[in-house]
Amino acid sequence: MTAVPELDAQVIVAGAGPTGLMTAGELRLGGAEVTVLDRLAEPVSESRGLGFTARATEVFDQRGLLADFGNPEISTKGHFGGIELDYSVLPGGHFGVRNVEQTETEAVLTRWATGLGARILRSHEVIAVTQHDAFVEVEVSAPDGPRVLRCSYLVGADGGRSTVRRAVGIDFPGHDATCEMFLADVAGASIRPRFIGERVSGGMVMAARLSDDLDRVIVCERGTRPGERTAPPSFDEVAGAWQRLTGEDIGHGEARWISSFTDASRLADRYRLGRVLLAGDAAHIHLPAGGQGLSVGVQDAVNLGWKLAAVVTGRSGPELLDTYHEERHPVGERVLTNTRAQGFLYLGGTEVEPLRAVFGELLGNDDVARHLAGMVTGFDVRYDVAEGSHPLLGLRVPPCELLGADGTTTTTRLLHAGRGVLLDLADDPAVRRTAEGWASHVDVVTAPSADERLSSTDAVLLRPDGHVAWASPDGGDLGEALGTWFGPGPAAHA
Repeated sequence: MTAVPELDAQVIVAGAGPTGLMTAGELRLGGAEVTVLDRLAEPVSESRGLGFTARATEVFDQRGLLADFGNPEISTKGHFGGIELDYSVLPGGHFGVRNVEQTETEAVLTRWATGLGARILRSHEVIAVTQHDAFVEVEVSAPDGPRVLRCSYLVGADGGRSTVRRAVGIDFPGHDATCEMFLADVAGASIRPRFIGERVSGGMVMAARLSDDLDRVIVCERGTRPGERTAPPSFDEVAGAWQRLTGEDIGHGEARWISSFTDASRLADRYRLGRVLLAGDAAHIHLPAGGQGLSVGVQDAVNLGWKLAAVVTGRSGPELLDTYHEERHPVGERVLTNTRAQGFLYLGGTEVEPLRAVFGELLGNDDVARHLAGMVTGFDVRYDVAEGSHPLLGLRVPPCELLGADGTTTTTRLLHAGRGVLLDLADDPAVRRTAEGWASHVDVVTAPSADERLSSTDAVLLRPDGHVAWASPDGGDLGEALGTWFGPGPAAHA
């Protein structure tokens, strides 16, 4: 066995995008030392993403971050594959936060993670990874030359072309791109808004007003095969495609930023290999339908961060990390399924019109609408956390008001610290006694709730990611749940 050298950090995260930054903040909440590496000297000034889904909104709120976005615009009206869908069909449901640029999201997360003590090293590009029995070596190209950093665990959050994933040999199977889409922010063209996109003869166009003089456009011209670009498209390409599809001339405008993306769809065959874990686009790429890309990456981060922190600080054994792949890989599969389905509906030719007509009828059925809304929002994600029949087991806890001894609080506010929370809703001393041995990382709160979603529940154990690990009645054994998710209890230390 290789001797363990001095470590530069307990955890190194490759990539300072939303997923990497969220992971870093979660690790710091759990007490882990973390260093984030990013190849760029400065954060990017352009924003592919313009918001996040309802579940990602909840996640940010659970960490007390939502207020940092000012007064974000939340829309209940959205679509599935370009077919209108009202997401308020779900309790608390919405299509997501709109018009928050990814640059702002990254700025909020940077302030949060560094405020908690995370270190970010820019102009540090990962070029090689070597795993050992007890640590990982990360070879980095840095401003002062090559260097090797060592850590207990490495998280690859370095995008769809992940160096970390390729360096450790994790396969990335899936479907190649069939089409290319242009994306541009255009000033001075006064483009008619098309918020959910508009199918036209020959393709699809989308436009959203960012400010009085600036429009975000997306254009997909059917029949153009994607190639391997080494530079962004020219504005002439974007304006030409727009005119061919709409008959509108936007060539007199000024492109502030241009990029392109495709409908390629790939999923890592494993999210963990030894001491290396993947999150975000490093683990899954897909058509960004419904803003799910950034949002799913953030949810990966809040699933992984507290678990990895518990392992590197010695509270839990490494087997806890197996649950990361077990829980998030099926979510990735389902995201790829729904985004590919939306791509067919959205971007296909006249041959998909019968399918769109059927979907249009089906979305008039509330059960179908709830099913699809739950899929896109992430509200329907359920983890296999324990044996038991309680309907909340494995689901995310909804935002609910609670009335405790110190006044009114919410399930959301109780999760700000990123700790476990045991809600004693029925003032049961036996429940509180069981949890005493885990007081160092599980908060016990006695507070009833009038919310009907908790009306049949006497007590509920929340993981730091807001998912229900145990509930009473019929939710299994509380002591076993505490031991599974928060490490050995008092008997193990006696």
